[in-house]
Amino acid sequence: MSTYEARLGALRAQLKQDQLDGFVVPICDEHMSEYVGDYAQRLGWLTGFGGSAGSAVVLSEEAAIFTDGRYTLQVREQVDGQNWQYVGVPQTSIADWLKEYAPAGARIGYDPWVHTKGWVESASSALKAKGAELVAVKSNPIDAVWADQPEKSDAKLMVHEDRYAGQNSAEKRAAVAEWLADNGVDSTVISALDSVAWLLNVRGSDVSNTPVALSFVLAHADGTADLFVAPEKVDEAVQAHLGNAVRLRTPEEFVPALKAMSGKRIAVDPDRAVAAIFGALTDGGATIVEARDPTILPKAIKNPVEQDGHRAAQARDGAALSRYLHWLAQEAHKGELTELSAAAQLRAFREATGLLKDLSFDTISAAGPNGASPHYKVDEKSNRRIDPNSIYLVDSGGQYLDGTTDVTRTIWVGPGEPTAEMKDRYTRVLKGHIALALAVFPEGTRGAQLDTLARAALWQAGVDYAHGTGHGVGSFLAVHEGPQRIGKFSGGQAGTDEPLQAGMILSNEPGYYKQGEYGIRIENLILVEERKFGGAEGRYFGFETLTFAPIDKALVDTSLLTRDELRWWDDYHAKVLDIVAPQLDGDALAWVTDACAPIERI
Repeated sequence: MSTYEARLGALRAQLKQDQLDGFVVPICDEHMSEYVGDYAQRLGWLTGFGGSAGSAVVLSEEAAIFTDGRYTLQVREQVDGQNWQYVGVPQTSIADWLKEYAPAGARIGYDPWVHTKGWVESASSALKAKGAELVAVKSNPIDAVWADQPEKSDAKLMVHEDRYAGQNSAEKRAAVAEWLADNGVDSTVISALDSVAWLLNVRGSDVSNTPVALSFVLAHADGTADLFVAPEKVDEAVQAHLGNAVRLRTPEEFVPALKAMSGKRIAVDPDRAVAAIFGALTDGGATIVEARDPTILPKAIKNPVEQDGHRAAQARDGAALSRYLHWLAQEAHKGELTELSAAAQLRAFREATGLLKDLSFDTISAAGPNGASPHYKVDEKSNRRIDPNSIYLVDSGGQYLDGTTDVTRTIWVGPGEPTAEMKDRYTRVLKGHIALALAVFPEGTRGAQLDTLARAALWQAGVDYAHGTGHGVGSFLAVHEGPQRIGKFSGGQAGTDEPLQAGMILSNEPGYYKQGEYGIRIENLILVEERKFGGAEGRYFGFETLTFAPIDKALVDTSLLTRDELRWWDDYHAKVLDIVAPQLDGDALAWVTDACAPIERI
C-alpha cells in the first residue's frame, strides 16, 4: 500500500469517527492565499499533488481531485488514478460532482476557515438536491491524521521602508478610513496576507516565495487598526513602526473581536475572506456589507516610487538572467545538465546580486516534454536531463525589496537545428507577445478584450494555450496579484473584467504546449501607462515593457514576422543591451552583445 493510499484510508477512518460521509480539501489557508504555508498543504499531503491550485473531495467509496488546464498533465503524473478521479475545472465544479456522487442524506464536511461563503452556499444548494447537507467542522480532520504536520511559522515581521513603499502606513489607513466613511461602514476585515502587508508596510517570511506574515487586520473609520498576530513575531522596531494607532492583539482574540461587533456595519470581501469570518460576524450581530477589500485597487496601481523600484529590480534581475542564459549557451549542449542543476545555477546568479530576498515562486525548469506542463514543478523524482537538440523552458523570478520579478525564456539547446514545427509555434507565440506589448487601448478596456491579441497568430494555425495571458504582480509582494488579469473572459471572474489603469503591472506570457514533446512560453512584465498623442479622443493607454533579457533567436522564423514585429524585436534587444550590458563583462558581455544584435531578415 502506498503512503498516499494509506493517508486516504486514515482520512476515511477519521471521517467515519466524525460521523461524516465525505470531506472537501482545497489548497488554501485562513487567508484565501494562492501560496500557503507548509502547515496548510493538506491537499499535497493527502494526494501527492504539487500544484498551487486544486481541490479534492473524499467520500467513503469515491474520491476526486479537481484541477484546471494548467495541471492536466501534472496531476496525472503525481496522483494515483487507482484511488482518485481526475476532474477538470471549470468544466465540472465540486458542487456538480457532489450532486452526482454524494449519497442521499450524506453529511459532507468542510472547514469554514478554508472556503469562501459563496462556495459554501453553492455546494449546500447542490447537496440539497440529493437530500444531503454540508457540515462545518470545528477542527479539520486532516489535521487529526497528519502526524508530522508542520507548525505555523514564528518568523519575525519586518518593516517595509517608505523609500520602497512610496507611501506611509498612516496615509494608507487614512485612505481606507475615508472609504469606510464614504460607504457608511464602521470597520473592514482585511484578511488577505498581501493586503495586510501593503496596508501596514510590513513584510514577513511565513509563506515560501511571498514575503507576508500570518495575520489579520480590522481597519476602522477613525484611521486606527487592530493587528491580530502572534506576539513573538513582533519586535521593537516593528512596534515603533506601527505606532499607537495600530493595536497589537493575539490571533486567539480575532474571532471574539468579530463577535463583539454587535450593531456595527462591517465590510467584508466575499472573494478574499473565508466563511468562518462571516459566521463570526453574524453570530455577533454585526451588519455585514459585502465589498471588495479597499486595499486591492490602490495596491495594484503602483505609485511612482514603486514603479521606479520595479525598473531597478527588473534591470538587476535581467542581468542575472542574462548571465544564466550565457552559461546555458556554454553548457547545455553537453548533455550534462539537469532541470534541478540548471535551476540551482539560476538561483546562484540571482543570489550573486547580494539583494535577492527569495525566489518569487519555485522555478519552472522544464526540459523537453516536461515543458508541456505549464506549471511544471521539478523534484528529485521528475528531474530530467536537458538533452542536446531539445527545447528547454525556464520560468522564474526573484523577490527584491524594490520589486518582484517574473520572466520566462524558451531556449533551443543545440547543436542541431529545431524542427520547422517548433520554429512555427515559437514564432506564433512571439507574434502574440509582440502584439500585446504594442497594444494601444482606450480607457475602460478590460484584460479579456486584449487577450485575443496574444492568441490570434496561434489560432490561425489551429492551436491555443490553456492558461491566462497575464496576471498582476506585486511590489515585493505576491507574484500573482489582482484584480487585473489578461485572459479569456470568464464571466467577470478572476479579473478579466477589471478595467486596466495606469500603474498596474501585468505579465505578458502567451505560450504553446505539445504534450509529450515540448513547451514554449515567452514572458515579460509590462506596466500600464497613459499614451498621449495628437488627435486622441479620450484617454488611451499602452504598455511599458519592464523585463529585459535576450529572447532566443534560434527558434524564430523571421519569414512569419511583419516589418513592425521585426522592428519591435530589434528595438527591444537594443534596450536589453543598454540596460544589461553595463552590468556585465568578459564572455558574458560578448555573448549578450551577440544575442542582442539585430535579427537577420529572410
